[in-house]
Amino acid sequence: MQSYDVVIVGGGIVGLTVALTLASGELNVAIIDAQSNDTALGDKPELRVSTFTLATQTVMQNLGVWPLLAQQRLCAYEHMSVWDQDSFAHIGFSHTEIKQDYLGHVVENQNLALALWEEAEQSPHITVLAPNKVSKMVFGQQESFLTLDDDTMLTARLVVGADGANSMVRQKANLPLTFWDYEHHSIVATIKTEMPHDNTARQVFTPKGPLAFLPLWDAHHCSIVWSQQEPAATALLALDDAAFVKALMAAFDMRLGICELVSERKSFPLKMRYARQWVTDRVALVGDAAHTIHPLAGQGANLGIMDGVALAEQVIKIAEQGKDIGLTKNLRAYERWRKTEAVKMIATMESFKRLFDGANPVQKLVRDIGLSTMNHLPKAKQKIVQQAVGLGGELPHLAQNKLTREAS
Repeated sequence: MQSYDVVIVGGGIVGLTVALTLASGELNVAIIDAQSNDTALGDKPELRVSTFTLATQTVMQNLGVWPLLAQQRLCAYEHMSVWDQDSFAHIGFSHTEIKQDYLGHVVENQNLALALWEEAEQSPHITVLAPNKVSKMVFGQQESFLTLDDDTMLTARLVVGADGANSMVRQKANLPLTFWDYEHHSIVATIKTEMPHDNTARQVFTPKGPLAFLPLWDAHHCSIVWSQQEPAATALLALDDAAFVKALMAAFDMRLGICELVSERKSFPLKMRYARQWVTDRVALVGDAAHTIHPLAGQGANLGIMDGVALAEQVIKIAEQGKDIGLTKNLRAYERWRKTEAVKMIATMESFKRLFDGANPVQKLVRDIGLSTMNHLPKAKQKIVQQAVGLGGELPHLAQNKLTREAS
């Protein structure tokens, strides 16, 4: 029987962030994951990418992870351009509005995962148990008991569910879930463009859903995230490559010239999930196990990372006070804090989705006037971009630097 302060189920980006933050407080941690995260980066861009805010970058720098990333595979984007298809509406954001060198980074998920994994394996306070699955989990009054598929037995004062949208930990702990189907699927692929992306993230709102072109480390490659109503997504995936690219260029108004598909296409159903309870005795949820949101603003990964850091900082504080890190009453502050942030983000994403959904002439006129007006209000734009890059809201200590403190 191996005993730990915290056992984290899920060794993805969020779970590893929790582990490294806890290790900085000298708590003994085990990470359980079904896969060994040792797949090296290929020559071509990875299919799954995320836009990481300045706050997330600060977290990774403070954990010593940022220098471990393959620096040549990072793309610092300096501008954002958003417009409504077939209209005059447009709004642009620039790094100069927040007096920074860039707004954030587009990072291949595997690039960050490898760096986090490397740092975790070097920590004397972290035990990585992978590839392994949890076969049995029992929550006791003083500790939790876990049995793995290789018959390894563990105990922990706290189990953290970082195991994704279909969280086994959440289900075992009987934590209630609210969800609804966006009735959209998100298509992701890598596209080679005729014109360079100029380190600009672009998004167009079409009647059937938003389409984002995220700049990658190659000046002529972008990662697309195309959210479409389910029937339209199915039809697009059924097209051959040439027909798919033709539809893509039409939706994107040919902003980057002729495009070429240079990867496979994958589709993911979009659902909003929100755990009505994030903590109970011996259990806490983070990331997608606690919430999933629409990807139209690219904030899902950042929100989950902030959950992980906030939980870890709260657990370290509880331990330093000599209190039980697994009791619900001691974890309530984390739950209240991060549930508030998640609800605000979910509400914002739902409002945007509804505002830009469809081609109703009156609705289209309202949003077009709104976008164009906002584009000429410098202070309002600055406030929006501060929130978008992680300089607003209540941030964990590890995510703060001089700029974020001044912004708040």
